Amino acid sequence: MVLRGRCPNCGTGPLFSGLLDIRPTCRDCGLDLSAYDAGDGPAVAAIFVVGALAMIGAFLVEFRLEPPLWVHAVIWPLLVLPTSLAVMRIAKSALIYQSFHHRRA
Repeated sequence: MVLRGRCPNCGTGPLFSGLLDIRPTCRDCGLDLSAYDAGDGPAVAAIFVVGALAMIGAFLVEFRLEPPLWVHAVIWPLLVLPTSLAVMRIAKSALIYQSFHHRRA
């Protein structure tokens, strides 16, 4: 359910109303989702995980292939931005699930 972005209570209603916006209430079971806040955790997860992987990848590409600078300018934003959004969405969902299951709201 965490990867699919479903309500932590019923497992059927969508958790997100947009890309990263949490719905105020679950449309299926009526759970008040506004009480659950992920804080800055998803952004920190994206910075640590995606940032580390991107730096390792950039170093490997630079030192093994030695491409021109414009190749880095094209490749890394195309890889890092969607990956960061995916990691933030999963991390936000996971933190809300943990808050719900440990009754932190």
